[in-house]
Amino acid sequence: MTTTTATSVAAGAEPGAGRTVLRQLAIDSGYVFLGLPLALASFVVLVTGVALSAGLAVTVTGLPILAGTLYAARGFADIERLRMPAVLRQPRVRPNYRTAEPGASAWRRIFVPIADAQSWLDLAHGWVRLVVALGTFVITVVWWAGAIGGSLYWAYDWAIPQSPGDEGLPELLGLGDSAAARIGLNTALGVFFLITLPLVVRGCALMQAGLGRALLTGVAEMRNRITVLEEQKRAAVSAEATALRKLERDIHDGPQQRLVRLAMDLSRAQQQLNSDPEAARQTLGEALAQTRDTLAELRALSRGIAPPILVDRGLPSALAALAGRGLIPVELAVDPRLGTADGRPDPAIESTAYFVVAEALTNVAKHSRATECWLTVTREERSLRIVVIDDGEGGAHLSKGHGLAGLADRVRANDGTLTVLSPVGGPTEIRAELPC
Repeated sequence: MTTTTATSVAAGAEPGAGRTVLRQLAIDSGYVFLGLPLALASFVVLVTGVALSAGLAVTVTGLPILAGTLYAARGFADIERLRMPAVLRQPRVRPNYRTAEPGASAWRRIFVPIADAQSWLDLAHGWVRLVVALGTFVITVVWWAGAIGGSLYWAYDWAIPQSPGDEGLPELLGLGDSAAARIGLNTALGVFFLITLPLVVRGCALMQAGLGRALLTGVAEMRNRITVLEEQKRAAVSAEATALRKLERDIHDGPQQRLVRLAMDLSRAQQQLNSDPEAARQTLGEALAQTRDTLAELRALSRGIAPPILVDRGLPSALAALAGRGLIPVELAVDPRLGTADGRPDPAIESTAYFVVAEALTNVAKHSRATECWLTVTREERSLRIVVIDDGEGGAHLSKGHGLAGLADRVRANDGTLTVLSPVGGPTEIRAELPC
């Protein structure tokens, strides 16, 4: 086994940090500027549609117009959902709208959007967004005008007519009416607007996008989260059942059989004690050997459940001990921060990571016919990444068993992901990411 440690590089000032600020400023500004015409268009269309459907409610044409208005609100909402991810820096989320059953009549199809709660949230967003879009648009325009106009005031001060009776802001502040006072004050204001421009525009964009997220994707995100939690619960139950079955099988095939034989040896020794003491002594020696083997197997099983070295010294030491006991040479690279008090992940994540590595190395030894294995464990900003690569014959797949299906359930139960890349002929790569 070869063991190395993955060192972390001190984070310094990134060369592209300035470009990132300017890029986000451009995205936020475009989002706010385009938001007003879209908000105005959606407000006009939706108010007109609702008013027309309300006016024609006494006739049968009111309901189709209302349904069409809700579909129009959905279209404007989809446009907003396409624009929000760039501002919120989150993946796009679209709700699952209610759909008509196959073969449904025209009237049933008309009532589908009317009975859908998300359609009414889209309509509410189309009405309310105009107020927010108008306020954020005005603030953004003022800040852009102040930043550009103030910082470049020195270039056009000469072109502004100055009357003897006029009192400008420099005079009101007691700075005098000289050109230097005017240029200095306006330039200072321009620099202030320029410095605060990214923050103000970012706040305006987040205000618009926050309204959209609350009305357009909030319910969908909650439903998706509930679905994920249900899947994690099922995965946790499945992983626990698989682990218990494996533990039961290991105990039955190992320590239990040895204990049965131990009981038989002790019974035979008891019978031989008076008639043949020498044979009884030999039988007791065999029973003592069985006792040692049973204790060794129980220790091995306990290491697979919760090894003491993992609890006492952390993941790097536990993985080093695990790799050292392997039948195949393992080149190990572990982030040293995982063994420190500040860098250790949550105990549940730590135990899952150990289980992933133990199961992966077991599969490599049993099924891969590999001659060498590489194990890398690193801690990213918010995740723990595990990569196990071997030079075996490949062909491993989650659906084929070999412990990988239970491994995937264990990882998914902790809100992680497991990926297996194993083409026929190898190599095999098992990659797991766990939140920490």
